[in-house]
Amino acid sequence: MTGNNVRPRLTVLSAEQKAQVHAYALRVLARTGVRVDSPQVRERLRARVGAKGVDGAIVRLPAELVDGAIRAAPHTVDLFDRRGRPAFTLGDGSLRYGVGVTALYCMDPLTDALAPFGRRSLADMTRLAHSLPGYDCISTIGVLQDVPAHRADLYAAVETIANTTKPMVLLVSDEAQFPAVLDLFESLAGDLGAKPYVLPYFNPVTPLVLNLGTTLKMQAALERGLPVIVSSYSMAGTSAPMPPAGALVALLAELLAGLVVTQVLREGAGVVLGMLPNYFDMKTLLNFYDPQSILLNAACAEMMEHYGLPHCGVTGSGTGWGADFIAADTYWMNSLTYSLTRGGLAPFVGDTLGAKVFSPNTVVYVHEIIEQARRVAAGFQLDDETAVLGEIAKAGPGGSFLSAPSTRRAYKSGYYVSGVFPHWTMEKWQAEGAPDAKAVLRERTRQLIADAPAPEDHDEILARGEALIDKETTKLKGV
Repeated sequence: MTGNNVRPRLTVLSAEQKAQVHAYALRVLARTGVRVDSPQVRERLRARVGAKGVDGAIVRLPAELVDGAIRAAPHTVDLFDRRGRPAFTLGDGSLRYGVGVTALYCMDPLTDALAPFGRRSLADMTRLAHSLPGYDCISTIGVLQDVPAHRADLYAAVETIANTTKPMVLLVSDEAQFPAVLDLFESLAGDLGAKPYVLPYFNPVTPLVLNLGTTLKMQAALERGLPVIVSSYSMAGTSAPMPPAGALVALLAELLAGLVVTQVLREGAGVVLGMLPNYFDMKTLLNFYDPQSILLNAACAEMMEHYGLPHCGVTGSGTGWGADFIAADTYWMNSLTYSLTRGGLAPFVGDTLGAKVFSPNTVVYVHEIIEQARRVAAGFQLDDETAVLGEIAKAGPGGSFLSAPSTRRAYKSGYYVSGVFPHWTMEKWQAEGAPDAKAVLRERTRQLIADAPAPEDHDEILARGEALIDKETTKLKGV
C-alpha cells in the first residue's frame, strides 16, 4: 500500500465565497474608488482609467485594471540575507516569522520594568531575534529615544544591520528619512534590488486612502528594484466596518488599489499584501485582536492564494501585559490557525501593551509556539514503513516498543522538546525549588540575550554607518 503525508488544513472561504469577496472589492473600487494624494501617481492612473475615472483626488479603478495588476505581479518574492545568500521565498506556501515592531519602550526580562527604547536595547533585541532560528527576519524593532529624533531612523538602521544578517522588514518613524535609510543600507551592504535583503513595509490610511507619504516611499523603494509589503491596519467599527465581511471587503479593496499603484509605477514589481484587522474597544479606547481578527487573517491568506500573490499576515502582537496569559492565548490561536493556511509572512512578534512596548520574554515564548505550530502543520507520514505493522506484530499484546527500530530512529525527532521548559517530574520540580514557569522563562531570556553573539563584521558595519550619519549631519549643518 502506498501512503502520503497527513497534513491538516484550515479552510475559511469556499471557491464561491472567494469569487464573491473579489467581486465585492471590485465594486468598491469601481464605484467608491480610492483617494490618491500624490498628483504624480494620479496622473499615471489617469492614463489608465481615463479622465472620467478621476474626480479630484478620488480615482475609480475598473475591474480590468485590477485584474491586470494581479496578473502582472509575480507569484513569489525571493529574499536574501545582507551577504547575498538566499534566505527564503514568500509565496511558496511556507510560513515565515519576524520580530518587531517600532515599539517606544523595552521591557526588562527580569523585572518587567519599562525603559525608553535606546540603541543598546535595539542591539540586544536584534541579536536575540537573530539567535533564535524560528525567526526568519527582523522587522524594525524600536523607535530610538536616545538619539536626535531627525536621525533616529538612520541610527536604528545601522544598529539593525550591524547586529543581524537576516533579511529586514523596514519601517520608519520619519517619512522624510526613508530615502536616506535606503541610501545607508546600500552604502553598508550593497545594491538593494539585485538580491533584496530589505523589504519595506507600507500602510495605506484606512479606509481607502493612499496618502502622499506612503506613495512617495513606495516610489523610492520600487525605483531601487525592491519588493514591498502593502498592509492595511484597521480598527473595526472606526476605520473599517464592524461586520467581518465588510471589513474583509473594504480592506481587500484597499490592498488591491495598492497593488494597482505598484504595478503602474513598476510593472512586475514584487508585492506582498496583507491586513492587520484590529478591533476597537469604544469604552477603553484600546485596539486589540478579536478571534474574528484571526479568521480575517486566514481569509486574507486564502484570497492571496486565490490571486497567486504572497501574503503578509497577523502575528497576534500587541496583546497582553508582557509575556502573560493574555498574550499567550492570542499568539497561540493566531500562530496555530495561520500555520494551517497557505502561509506567508508574519513579521511582528514581541510587542505588547498595545504595541507600545517590546517584550523579550514574549519573543522567546512565542518562539516555542511557532515551533509547535509548525510541527502541527507539518503533519505526519502515512505509509507501509511508518505504520510499522511488523513491529506491532512482533511486540504483540502487552509488548513494548522501547527497543523497536522505529523508536530508535525517531527518538530525537519523534516529539517536541522545549528549549525553555524542561520535562520534569513532580519530584524533580520540587527538588529544583518548585519554580514558577514565568521565572524559568525570564532566566532563559536573560541568558539568551547575554549569550547572543553579534555578526563578525559588527564593529566594521557600526563604525562605517556612524561615520556616514556624521557626514550627512555635517553636510546639513553647512547648508
